[in-house]
Amino acid sequence: MGTFHDDLGELHGITIVLDTVDTRTIIGRCHEENDVHVVLHDADIHDSASDDAPVEEYLSRAVKFGHWARHSTLVIPREQVTTIRRLGELA
Repeated sequence: MGTFHDDLGELHGITIVLDTVDTRTIIGRCHEENDVHVVLHDADIHDSASDDAPVEEYLSRAVKFGHWARHSTLVIPREQVTTIRRLGELA
């Protein structure tokens, strides 16, 4: 018996890292990724314009210890996303 979420994309349930066209890097559990948007659950946002720690340090900590789930659900328009990576690939 397989998953019933085949229509939500191959990243469904995976913790991913999104880089955006602005200064934000977003980590969260992917619910859905398509041409219109990316929906994340249990997400956190690092903004290079306002956060003291460099994004590399933020990602390194997330790989080691996980990330803070400061946002229950985020919907990011696909045109704002420049790259999508699995957090596990950064280890």
